[in-house]
Amino acid sequence: LLDSLLQERRMSVANTENNPSSELEQKTEEAERLHFQKVTNAFRVYKQHSMNVLARKEQYLNNLPAEHQKLLKNNGYTEMLSDLRSCVESNNEIILHILKDVDNVFENLNHQTKGERDKRTIPTAADVEKVHSCLKQLVRDWSEAGQSEREQCYHRITAKLEQLFKEEERDQRKVLVPGAGLGRLAFDIARMGFECQGNEFSLFMLFTSNFVLNKCKAVNSFKIHPYIHNFCNNISHADQLKAVQFPDIDPNQLPEDRKFSMAAGDFLDVYNDPEYFGSQDVVATCFFMDCAHNIVDFIQTIHKVLKKGGYWINIGPLLYHFSDMPGESSIEPSYECVRGMIKDFGFEFQEEEQDIMTTYDQNPASMLQYSYKSVYFCCKKN
Repeated sequence: LLDSLLQERRMSVANTENNPSSELEQKTEEAERLHFQKVTNAFRVYKQHSMNVLARKEQYLNNLPAEHQKLLKNNGYTEMLSDLRSCVESNNEIILHILKDVDNVFENLNHQTKGERDKRTIPTAADVEKVHSCLKQLVRDWSEAGQSEREQCYHRITAKLEQLFKEEERDQRKVLVPGAGLGRLAFDIARMGFECQGNEFSLFMLFTSNFVLNKCKAVNSFKIHPYIHNFCNNISHADQLKAVQFPDIDPNQLPEDRKFSMAAGDFLDVYNDPEYFGSQDVVATCFFMDCAHNIVDFIQTIHKVLKKGGYWINIGPLLYHFSDMPGESSIEPSYECVRGMIKDFGFEFQEEEQDIMTTYDQNPASMLQYSYKSVYFCCKKN
């Protein structure tokens, strides 16, 4: 299903074809192998890391005054901790499914390393949190429970595509979805009849999307407990323990004549190759613009890959992922500034709407709700 997912794009700007024996190539490949192994290890330690968290809570519980322990036990807290262990086991079954095929995800690189013996491949707590995020992303992209979030943003994009292009011409139209995550938006666009390619940099997302798109063979054939790692703001224990089934649609039902692929790699590295210039009829971005160190790079690259008369459809906030992140550089222009630069590149705004309430990987039962007043626009490249 994801033919080009098997061809890994370089995550660096180095051109290694001209000098395959160069020291730079060797360092680049080593860094990629180490990163691949570190991400794989983050999935592998998910169960132990989660059990350690629960063990610390149980140890603290056992040191509380006896009357406090009794009160907590009588009101279900002790039983809930036991249930959480079962949920971790259940989630780990999905993790094991994801890991089964990771060594074969990319056919053109050998990812064998010293592996777990190399301290550079030991995952951090932040790496394990990204595994948690993948579980929540499965809800957002591939479950009935995530439909409301998809309606808030994906529907804006697909509805505009439906308006712009008649069904009979869609198989001749190319749509690029940068920051594709687990691939649902790109998949839905391909289902509409477009030739669609998703692009994703995160190996966490690529491993998980590979499992869903290539290994899930039936509707709601798997379940996860996506909220068990959120210990705060739960109305009930059941809200934290909630199970969600996925996928809500069989990915194998995509007609064989549909052209759908995923390209792995950094958006700027992959699509600043001249072969992509002027190649796309549409670039669709959802919660993506703010993932750049320099948002101007994104605007410029989107302009390059679009054909003259092509469209950029966007929805999302400006969270700026690298802002205030230690060791990372970032600029954070306002939307007014971004809008002006988009026009300066030669885009013409066709539609625009602000203050669209959107959520991202939100547990609707939580006492704490984050929402964004997102911006939607459709621009045309003149």
